Amino acid sequence: MNRNLTLLQLSTHSTYDQLRHLADSWGLMIMALVFVGLCLWPFRPGARAANRDAALSIFEDKRDDA
Repeated sequence: MNRNLTLLQLSTHSTYDQLRHLADSWGLMIMALVFVGLCLWPFRPGARAANRDAALSIFEDKRDDA
């Protein structure tokens, strides 16, 4: 009976604690890298034309006067 009771007890490091530790360490670093990558994305070398088109698109007249 004692053996069955010890098998049912939770370990000192539960799944929640392990996932919390992973999120606190690696998760924060991954989120910071994604944030920096997304901030630098518009400044990549091949994006000049796409950025210019997006910036000037509000001034284009797309009405259909047929």
